Amino acid sequence: MSFSKILPLMLAAAPLAMAVPAWAQPVAPSGPAAGVTTQLPRGAAPSHYAIEVTPDAANLKFTGRTTIDVTVTQAMPALVLNAADLTISSVTLTPVNDKAAKGKAAKGTARIDAAAQTVTFDFGKPLQPGSYKLDIGYAGVINQQANGLFALDYTDNAGKAKRALFTQFEAPDARRFVPSFDEPSYKATFDLSAVVPADQLAVSNMPVKSSADAGSGRKLVTFGTSPKMSSYLLFFGLGELERATKMAGATEVGVITGKGNTGKAQLALDASAAILPYYNDYFGVPFPLPKLDNVAGPGQSQFFSAMENWGAIFTFERALLVDPRFTSESTRRTIYSIVAHEMAHQWFGDLVTMAWWDDLWLNEGFASWMATKVTDKLNPEWEMLLSRVNGRERAMSLDSLVTTHPILQKIHTVDEVNQAFDDITYEKGEAVITMLEGFAGEDAWRSGIRAYMKQHAYGNTVTDDLWKAVEGAGAKGVVGIAHDFTSQPGIPLVKVDSAQCQGGSTILSLSQGEFSRDRKDKAPLKWNVPVMAQAIGQGGGGTQQRLILNGSAQVTLPGCGAYLINAGQTGYYRSLYPEANLRSLVRDFTKLTSMDQIGLMADNFQLGLGGYQPMGLALDLIDAVPATASPAVLAEVPGYLDSAHTMLESDKASQARVAAYASKKLSPVLASVGFDAKPGENPQVPVLRSALVSTLGGMGDKAVVAEANKRFAALATNPSALDGPLRNVWLRIIAENADAATWDKLRAMANGAKSDLEKSTTFALLGAAKDEKLAARALDLAMTDEPGKTTSAAIISAVGGEHPMLAVDYVLAHREQYEAMIDVSARSQAIARLGGNSADPAMVTKLDAYATQYLTPESRKVVDRSIAAIKTRIETRARLKPALIGWFAKK
Repeated sequence: MSFSKILPLMLAAAPLAMAVPAWAQPVAPSGPAAGVTTQLPRGAAPSHYAIEVTPDAANLKFTGRTTIDVTVTQAMPALVLNAADLTISSVTLTPVNDKAAKGKAAKGTARIDAAAQTVTFDFGKPLQPGSYKLDIGYAGVINQQANGLFALDYTDNAGKAKRALFTQFEAPDARRFVPSFDEPSYKATFDLSAVVPADQLAVSNMPVKSSADAGSGRKLVTFGTSPKMSSYLLFFGLGELERATKMAGATEVGVITGKGNTGKAQLALDASAAILPYYNDYFGVPFPLPKLDNVAGPGQSQFFSAMENWGAIFTFERALLVDPRFTSESTRRTIYSIVAHEMAHQWFGDLVTMAWWDDLWLNEGFASWMATKVTDKLNPEWEMLLSRVNGRERAMSLDSLVTTHPILQKIHTVDEVNQAFDDITYEKGEAVITMLEGFAGEDAWRSGIRAYMKQHAYGNTVTDDLWKAVEGAGAKGVVGIAHDFTSQPGIPLVKVDSAQCQGGSTILSLSQGEFSRDRKDKAPLKWNVPVMAQAIGQGGGGTQQRLILNGSAQVTLPGCGAYLINAGQTGYYRSLYPEANLRSLVRDFTKLTSMDQIGLMADNFQLGLGGYQPMGLALDLIDAVPATASPAVLAEVPGYLDSAHTMLESDKASQARVAAYASKKLSPVLASVGFDAKPGENPQVPVLRSALVSTLGGMGDKAVVAEANKRFAALATNPSALDGPLRNVWLRIIAENADAATWDKLRAMANGAKSDLEKSTTFALLGAAKDEKLAARALDLAMTDEPGKTTSAAIISAVGGEHPMLAVDYVLAHREQYEAMIDVSARSQAIARLGGNSADPAMVTKLDAYATQYLTPESRKVVDRSIAAIKTRIETRARLKPALIGWFAKK
């Protein structure tokens, strides 16, 4: 839908893995955290892998051989490794430094357990402690979705069909490429070789060490030995690719794309060269590999954008390449942030790796936090710190429901690992780190991280290792706060019970409860909450920090008048004020910083949705945003109005009132910024312009829709008529309102697109049609080969945004075909996400029946989150409808 930034405010089901996003990290030879069950028995561990693969891209299969240096620490009946979709042709075990065995290789047998994704190697007698070389011959399949070794088909710039190969191993898919100890705690070094077509470029974590003729138009490429790392960070890519590079200190940074496209990756290349020195300094440990590539792959995944393989980050083209014909300013900034996120993982995740997936947030939360920090430092005009408010809201949209989970969560199964990549891990992780850094102080926090990196380099950690390092650097009191916010779920609700003005100071009495959308009757949890309070206006002084202990506290602020209790918006809590103070904040709205203006709107909108205060108070705040406000603040307003519009979707007359108000409030702003960029405009104006056009167009604003139609019609005589950063915004307005003839034109545009990226984006728009018959046509189209194997799922997802029941019914009727379109790791989540935006009680029944039939209790967690969100959405809309109608009627 057109209000992606406000999805959490509407209780959308679990959002996609990262717009930014990415996937997890490694572990320690000592094994995962205590008490966590694992797939592999303890007693043997690898120290080195030598792998040689020969891919057969045309036939979607490959052969391989690996020799693994294994140390056995206790007698074992057999060796158990991870393996999935592999067939074993031979296995031998050779003792090392065992004089009695004289290095004689013992042949073994292999027994594969497909359900457990393991292979057991039996050598006829128990293995005794010692060192061994395990040699395995095997074969595997090349997938057409992003799991294991996979193929991506595309059309090059000359219009020729091509195929490239890449790997995606996080979380548990290295086992699809090589029999391995595929858990993050089993760190080892890797030597990778590949027999590949002589005219293609092969890439891995390390630079190419040698290349030799292998006959029949092939070459044997051997890469340098990797550092000690977890198996899921291994990478291999192959195709008709090219590389552009530049130096960042002693490190060669590069971008690798299909031939002719490196120019579109210049933003990513420049970003990498700028970010790397900053990270080297911040972490206190220089990047240890000789090169760092960003590898762009065509197509897309519905569930991730990029993966932090050490020294060879993989990113889908749509999240890395810039095309001036249609790349928006928001997308450019997202690309920069994704590069920064994945580069942060080179330390948080790759150099120092979580001991087990329970601590996944050590990778993702910190990478998200670091990406925001460095992007803001290097591009201050973007005001990236403001984005943390929306990140906090995405996390709280999940954390306010009974189906939430702690940041630290117990992981036992493959499905649980895959489902752990959510906004609690990423966005709550970032929000809590932001709060803890604010409490500790920037210098102490950085000193603690530097100590942590140096102490645990090439090893594995648990969350407490980080807290100890930060407290050791002087940040006293961090551990208690951190434990509360990472070990238990939910959101503190800090309430102002009373406010008194005495002697020119404001005395606030605070109490702490718990904010919830669907469980208000439960006893609230207790947190140590670092509250940042500030008086606004005349006499107001500096921010006062107080820690709420045992659920209550008193704070004295210099000055009287309006006040904030989350000044700077660094706290992960909701702030509930007396109505009188909120009305004072409305009056003093322009005196607040942009951060506090955005945070105050978000907080109070959610308090209104949750029934903690009248919804009209939140709408009054939004109404108070003047046309002269910061463009960054104004850019948030359309999303809230779109949310109100959507909540009234069953009442067209009331929706029309919302649309009329939106046009009245936003059209003057749009008139001032114009439909097209102007020289020297504020850097935030392009983002504001996109939000205004998208929202007003989605509500049917006559002027905006007319402009979209005019520009679309101009394509008949001028193919460049839509070119520019709003191209896809205009096309979405056209697609949403399309009739059959227009839909057919869009389909023709998709097929005639100049690049695969443009093609996939335009095809996906076909699913956005409001006309249900056209949406049904889009679903049928998705089942064909016309859009491309990684684009079809995006079409279905677009239909789900506008017609969730139609999409879910269709997918259930074509379940096996649909599951073939998406990553194996996300199949248990996909249908829940399609139906998660619904407000239809029948969807609850449908999703529950699907989960009962096809999923286990462990793998249905995302379905249960969607069900909770739908139930809450239904209740919220029914409760708020009269208030919304009344407020907009008055306007």
